[in-house]
Amino acid sequence: MATAEVHVHTPITQPTKKKSVIWDWMTTVDHKKIGILYGVTALFFFIVAGIEATLIRIQLAKPENAFLGPDVYNQIFTMHGTTMIFLVGMPMAVAMFNYIVPLQIGARDVAFPRLNALSYWIFLFGAIFMNFSFLLGAAPNGGWFGYAPLTSTQYGPGLNIDFWALGLQALGVASIMGGVNFVTTIIQLRAPGMRLMRMPLFTWMTLFTSFLLITALPVFAVALFLVTFDRFWATNFFVMQSGGDPMVWQHLFWMFGHPEVYILILPAFGIVSEIIPTFSRKPLFGYAVMVYSGALIALIGWGVWAHHMFASGMGPIADAFFTISTMIIAIPTGVKIFNWIATMWGGRIQFSTAMLHAVGMLITFTIGGVSGVMHATSPHDLQQTDTYFVVAHFHYVLIGGLILAIFGGLYFWFPKLTGRMMNERLGKWQFWIYFIGFNVTFMPQHWIGLLGMPRRIFTYSADLNLASLNMLSTVGVFIQIAGVAMLAGNIIWSARRGRVASENPWNAATLEWATTSPPAEHNFNQIPTVHSREPMWVEADQVRASTLGPMEPHMHMPPNSYWPIFTAVGVVATFILFMTNIWWMPLVGLVWTVIGAINWAYEPV
Repeated sequence: MATAEVHVHTPITQPTKKKSVIWDWMTTVDHKKIGILYGVTALFFFIVAGIEATLIRIQLAKPENAFLGPDVYNQIFTMHGTTMIFLVGMPMAVAMFNYIVPLQIGARDVAFPRLNALSYWIFLFGAIFMNFSFLLGAAPNGGWFGYAPLTSTQYGPGLNIDFWALGLQALGVASIMGGVNFVTTIIQLRAPGMRLMRMPLFTWMTLFTSFLLITALPVFAVALFLVTFDRFWATNFFVMQSGGDPMVWQHLFWMFGHPEVYILILPAFGIVSEIIPTFSRKPLFGYAVMVYSGALIALIGWGVWAHHMFASGMGPIADAFFTISTMIIAIPTGVKIFNWIATMWGGRIQFSTAMLHAVGMLITFTIGGVSGVMHATSPHDLQQTDTYFVVAHFHYVLIGGLILAIFGGLYFWFPKLTGRMMNERLGKWQFWIYFIGFNVTFMPQHWIGLLGMPRRIFTYSADLNLASLNMLSTVGVFIQIAGVAMLAGNIIWSARRGRVASENPWNAATLEWATTSPPAEHNFNQIPTVHSREPMWVEADQVRASTLGPMEPHMHMPPNSYWPIFTAVGVVATFILFMTNIWWMPLVGLVWTVIGAINWAYEPV
């Protein structure tokens, strides 16, 4: 088993200059700090997306409402979807990848610490660039799916789509870098004795997600490049009159878009697979099957993309194939749900706040999964596509699945991040308020859709008789806001005044709980050797003796570096400068990037 030697330089006797805290965070390459940066940024954009969702629901609370005009509404709902997918869901998962995975596998850092920092800064600058469009009144307005020909200059003549296409390309670069980093980290940096089939489920799901990032994002990048060429150089990849085909966009987008669903939900599966065994006081039921089912989900996810396109007229053969493949992928997903239930069965369950979120995730994700299987049947899908039934479905899967799991993971790993416990009583109130608000918001949307309300409309007629259900859905949003506000308050209060946590306050089984809370910069005083799948249950004394014992001599950690943030400026500027419509301007950003890369290469580490 290959392991990597990571050296840490700890000048104990030499005096050091006092560092600026801000500069330290800007130049950090510590995976834990980068994980916190990702998490804080994602939580900020979660608030932004929540504000956008609130505006949408206020507009739809009553028929023929004039709260938002049609163009502003299009901008708000486009940015809500884009923000939740690319600026909330993905970075929230990556935040936990960064902080937890190196600890779980017994590593001192990720394989490429500076590349890790570069991916964060590209993500941040790309996110700021996309949201800067609001200040110009030109936020993306073609839907987060960007269907052609809505992205053409004929139907989108302003800067709106330019912000969307260029911003997402920058975000894609960051995601691909992160995927490469975590695949390498998990394959190469595992502690001695940690064979693949001893890895925690969260690490396995990170590995599968990273492979999907590496393979799915390039497909989306190709599609966005084609849009960019159409808009800036008058090519016609999606213009039928000139020999193009708008269906090409749909195929490329959903070849990325459906693996993207699993990029978002596999991390949630990993989080729940850590929480449920811990608070059931039992090893995970069917560990090997859980690993294989995750691999099958990632693999089969590539063969179901066109179930999003049943209404596009692909023909009966294609419809039949994607109907069958979509039904098949429900099998490994169902296996996971039954294995989680079997893990709880007969266990000594402790309904902590984290456990409540995990069980809540099982309920909401199962509801969304059942409606997803309904969409697998093409005649059924034709009746529901582009209605609010679909909106209810994917919010139950992604918000009920991912966000509830993320909240549960936050309660679960908060002691490890901060060294303090979150307030459990407030946490349980927060769970029930958010859980009720979520269901009040999205459950009525099933009926709103079945009764004929289309998606993506900024108003609707009173003749549809949907005012009461829409008002109920809007009320649910405000209940969710109360739940999120309680979570934010709990985080802020607990980080300062929460009860001090031990290294393993939950008596959990995996390796991240073998070190101090929060961990030192080098994570472990000595890299542990493991002999079991649950080292903190089976061999805790031996593991603690090494991880908390005398420090290894001559440790050396990679030093802080400002070249990642310098290079990130160049990468994002290269995309931004396309908007000048001056052919040589992107070269300025490219030259900046090259200067950063050269200095990076010669920087001592």
